[in-house]
Amino acid sequence: MAPIIFVLGGARSGKSRFAERRTRAFAAKENVYIATAECRDAEMEHRIALHRSRRGAEWRTIEAPYRLAQTLSTEALGGRAILVDCLTLWLTNHLLADADLEAEGDSLASALATAGCPVVLVSNEVGLSIVPENALARRFRDEAGQLNQKIATIADEAWFIAAGLPLRLK
Repeated sequence: MAPIIFVLGGARSGKSRFAERRTRAFAAKENVYIATAECRDAEMEHRIALHRSRRGAEWRTIEAPYRLAQTLSTEALGGRAILVDCLTLWLTNHLLADADLEAEGDSLASALATAGCPVVLVSNEVGLSIVPENALARRFRDEAGQLNQKIATIADEAWFIAAGLPLRLK
């Protein structure tokens, strides 16, 4: 069984950088980066460019803002290591599309259970702050918490990153 590694942290905590190092540590023949972000504005375009330049040419990038489970089922083959960045952007895409979030999370968990290579998943911890004032933000926070619990339960390792420092949770 290939390991599932879950990396959780706040915004700009260093979680993506940690996840990249953790993925490289598998010394796979091919590193695959599954990007879930959709470039909707100049700020996001800048963030995506920073991530790409930091990773370098050794990574093959696949954009999967919606079809993450299907992409994992296709790509999670021996000889590869996969990094998914990030689950909260993927969740946002589905939330805004009014998708069945529980079904999407279950499909993702099933794809991870049958992955034929190491998979490292990045997600934001959004439940450590005040309760948001609007219903959509509260729903997002709650759904992200549920998704994070689901992935943490099936993960072989879980890490929390704060100020660039990793804390092993599991």
